[in-house]
Amino acid sequence: MYGAEYELSSFNPLNKKNLHHHDATCAICRVQTRSTKLMVPGTYSCPAGWTREYWGYLMSEKYNQAHSTEYVCVDKNAEYVPGSSTGRHGTLLYPVEGVCGSLPCGPYVHGQELTCAVCTK
Repeated sequence: MYGAEYELSSFNPLNKKNLHHHDATCAICRVQTRSTKLMVPGTYSCPAGWTREYWGYLMSEKYNQAHSTEYVCVDKNAEYVPGSSTGRHGTLLYPVEGVCGSLPCGPYVHGQELTCAVCTK
């Protein structure tokens, strides 16, 4: 089993740290007073009645990787595992960009990284 590693060499929307080739930390979102979690891509905000826990950037493996993947919302203040800058290339997390054609260009900008919000209720 491999962990996940940030691939941010040309663009780093996440804080000012150099996260490229560092292993991503794992986190579990748990709020004792709310039982439902929702990840909303393409926005900083949550639907009415929901509480935003954090916002960040949508990340995933590249579209041309040979295995399955999922989209995750990585906090804009992302952390990394100290001492992990060796580039082991397990799962590689890239910022997700909007691409006109497969998505409508109305709310998305072609080539721009997509934000996301994690919300609870």
